[in-house]
Amino acid sequence: MQPRDLSATSPYVPGRGIEEVARDLGRDPSELIKLSSNENPHGSSPKAVEAVHQQADDGLHVYPKASQTDLTEKLAAKWGVDSEQIWVSPGADGAIDYLSRAMLTPGDTVLAPTPGFSYYSMSTRHHHGEVSEYTLSKADDFAQTADLVCEAYDGERLIHVTSPHNPTGSEWTREEITTLLAAVDSETLVVVDEAYGEYSEEPSSIELLDRFDNLAVLRTFSKAYGLAGLRIGYAAVPSSWADAYARVNTPFAANEVACRAALAALDDDDHVEQSVESARWAREYMHRELNAPTVDSAANFVLADVGDASQVAAASQRAGVIIRDCTSFGLPGCVRISCGTREQTQTAVETLNEILAEVTPT
Repeated sequence: MQPRDLSATSPYVPGRGIEEVARDLGRDPSELIKLSSNENPHGSSPKAVEAVHQQADDGLHVYPKASQTDLTEKLAAKWGVDSEQIWVSPGADGAIDYLSRAMLTPGDTVLAPTPGFSYYSMSTRHHHGEVSEYTLSKADDFAQTADLVCEAYDGERLIHVTSPHNPTGSEWTREEITTLLAAVDSETLVVVDEAYGEYSEEPSSIELLDRFDNLAVLRTFSKAYGLAGLRIGYAAVPSSWADAYARVNTPFAANEVACRAALAALDDDDHVEQSVESARWAREYMHRELNAPTVDSAANFVLADVGDASQVAAASQRAGVIIRDCTSFGLPGCVRISCGTREQTQTAVETLNEILAEVTPT
């Protein structure tokens, strides 16, 4: 017996854990700096950590119905929408799957960015859809505009846009998003992925849900809240079809501990403000001090053009700083460097500058 033909689906390959890299290098993990997965260098929200410990003490034997309801209502209040419009999920990835289930029938086509998050295409193909792409141009600093998407648009059922974008850090303006929403067919859903939204100064597209019913917005607790290990996120959708959630969500997929941690994290403004300000400082420092061209970023990372990404990333890892080789994104000349603490960021820039001084440009 064999599974169905999955050859059209490229596997998602995450950045390696610091323990794995340490074992390969024969070093202690404490000697390494991991800036490859856009994780929060300040850790999890302290209030969320406290909630995790409390939930463990209270017991893990209860299904997360009450906690998910509480989280849903709290998020709805935060954004000024009805609770039915919040689709809590196991990470933003889970929300992508829920939207694919709700919108796609076999043979439908989805328009996704390249470079971009590979799970957009994976989820589409898992739900028997086809994928078309629009290209963000390096020559244009990966600018994201309605015209760019509309040039590639051909009536697709769903369009994925990312703001801020991974791995480039570019973002959509409110004007461009509204232009795109108005330009596409009324049966085309525009999904705005705001996984890095807390780091951006642009307003969230959730505020547009009362104007457009062909919009859904993704958010996560993985980044600014520091809860990547718990896998908790959500989609915000228009009220006109919000009741589809009950038919497409995986029961209890958002676990009790994750929901309780997210509830607590929403009250931890100090941690989010520290995380956002720290990332802003690190971005500016890398733009100013790194001896390689960088792309303006509104996220918690910076994309740098280093000539030979594989060579530079490998040398950096040997030197103790783990960064992301963006060859898998179709950018073989670029690396993505997550924002660390001030000390981590300074060490990373110093290390990379030493490597870049020795690397022969390609």
